[in-house]
Amino acid sequence: MTTPEPYRTVAGRASAAFEVQGSEFLGYVAPVESEGKAEAFVAEIEADHDDATHVVPAYRVRTEDAYLREYSSDDGEPAGSAGKPALNVLQGQELENVAVAIVRYYGGTNLGVGGLVSAYGRAAAEAIDAAGVVEREPHEQFTVTVAYDDSGSVRSILEGGPGEFDAAYEERVSFSVSVPVAAAASLRDRIRSATSGRAEIE
Repeated sequence: MTTPEPYRTVAGRASAAFEVQGSEFLGYVAPVESEGKAEAFVAEIEADHDDATHVVPAYRVRTEDAYLREYSSDDGEPAGSAGKPALNVLQGQELENVAVAIVRYYGGTNLGVGGLVSAYGRAAAEAIDAAGVVEREPHEQFTVTVAYDDSGSVRSILEGGPGEFDAAYEERVSFSVSVPVAAAASLRDRIRSATSGRAEIE
């Protein structure tokens, strides 16, 4: 299996806002790890701005089978005037695992297709500029569940390892792990060996 190449994405969440002939445009961007998280981000922005005239989404997400899923919607704006210009910005900057949602509050003046293309593209670009672009290694997520007796040794392996993790202490201890793909298999082997195979890894 080939190791996935590093990819460009945004460093974190950010937003940008401006007005064009009375219409207010708010661009929001976030790094997302899956199509589901992209949809959830868009839904969150829609809920925050449920009085907006339009909320236009666009995202590019690398799926588990390495397929690049691209999506955009005009959300009631003229065809091709909103979602596509936002998606074009993501494509032009070669960003992956990123979602944008652009909110428009109509100001009473029709901007025409050219004006909309310019405004939606600008909102996406300014939000991305505000977030900053970084190069990331593809990560793999998995969960490790162990009894309390094994939790200390698993935690010390994860703390010294190359990824990030969250721990939940309930009847048993669950670690949600995100680790660079290239290091995932050896990390799982170390955990299995440290727990004599008792760790449940999903």
